[in-house]
Amino acid sequence: MAKLPGDYKEQMGKILANIKKFLSFRFNLQEGRATDAEIKDSIVSNVVFKGVNLWALIFAIFIASIGLNVNSTAVIIGAMLISPIMGPIMGVGLGIGINDLDLVKRGLMNLLVATLIGIITSTIYFSVTPLHEAQSELLARTLPSVWDVFIAFFGGAAGMVAASRKEKSNVIPGVAIATALMPPLCTAGFGIATGNWYYVLGALYLYFINSVFIAIATFVISRYIKMRKKHLADAGQEKKVNRYIIIIVVITILPSILMAYRIADRSIFETNARRFVEEEFKFKNTQVISKAFHYNLKRIDLLLIGKDLKPEKIDSLSKDLANYNLKGIKLNIRQGLDAGEHIDISQIKASILDEVYATQFKGDTVTDTIVRTTSPSKLSKDTAVFNELKVLYPTIQSFGINQTVVYHTDKTKADTVKLVLATFKTPIADADRKRMQAWLSVRYKAPKLRLLIDGK
Repeated sequence: MAKLPGDYKEQMGKILANIKKFLSFRFNLQEGRATDAEIKDSIVSNVVFKGVNLWALIFAIFIASIGLNVNSTAVIIGAMLISPIMGPIMGVGLGIGINDLDLVKRGLMNLLVATLIGIITSTIYFSVTPLHEAQSELLARTLPSVWDVFIAFFGGAAGMVAASRKEKSNVIPGVAIATALMPPLCTAGFGIATGNWYYVLGALYLYFINSVFIAIATFVISRYIKMRKKHLADAGQEKKVNRYIIIIVVITILPSILMAYRIADRSIFETNARRFVEEEFKFKNTQVISKAFHYNLKRIDLLLIGKDLKPEKIDSLSKDLANYNLKGIKLNIRQGLDAGEHIDISQIKASILDEVYATQFKGDTVTDTIVRTTSPSKLSKDTAVFNELKVLYPTIQSFGINQTVVYHTDKTKADTVKLVLATFKTPIADADRKRMQAWLSVRYKAPKLRLLIDGK
């Protein structure tokens, strides 16, 4: 017997009612909820910046600035735990949620005060510190993206949920760490102190994103838990406030989406470029010793050593770029030690060391590698030679020697020679360089010894 449509609707109604009951039970925020007055008091008490809150902010700014300066994540996290700066932001969000415009104004005023004091304090610190190099922790606060929007929103939502509980938990410290309000302020101070306005704008934009979306999350949760709203004399005022919120959200989120696209696109470009080099440049007598991927210039720069690639091979490699989603990217290849006058010797040294560790000493510890490659007798001899060189050439700064493989374009067989690298305080004459090479050849009993001097 076929079921009647009415029976089907009744069954579906029961299923939906059970689903609703399950969701209501699992996601219920009313259980354990504090009263409206308690929630408001807990947030309002941290809105005003004076006395303890103000001093705590200044100390937190100094700590965060030091952490950014020395690139210490632990110190930065400590500063975020101390900082009370979330108070006025949540006050603004709650004020909008319950139609308390006086609370909104008070929150905005205190947020402005806290922001100015934070920037001034960090500017003072970065003006007197002897360390002026932008570290990775600091640079991370100059390129905000849409992911920061999500972090701020969900962090603010977690903060408001925690504030609405009768029993307080450890959620608020976690929110302070996740939303990271302090580091952008300190980065803005660094930008002002060093005259880098790009850092200032990027950091302030990240700070603006965090502030706006923490406030919006507070507003959304306050409405979700049905906090009692104030009655407004002007019925259209609430609609006007909601309209302003939408405008601010759109203005805030659009640039972050563009930045997120560029970050993702850059990451995809670099991944594809790295895969292209690793898979296509596998040659017996030619090696890539330096590579650079320029996203903005749409170009891949490679420096090769060993046997030169023929023009038709380079053309073929350029065409293969399309197979790695690199269509429109220019491939710029320099070959041989005479590949250009701007070759960075230190970069070549680093690349050779990377290759040595990657191929010969894979799986060894650093200690194993040192023991296996530099025996005590060799270290003793090299130290003695360096001491003698310091007497013969007082301006010498550093000295290193090792076996290396040299490839020739006109030979199929490679040579193994001793390669010496030396640096001097001032350039030395060609005659002195030749004399030093001849002396080292005799000292090490290596007729094919080659001498390379930095900057020569």
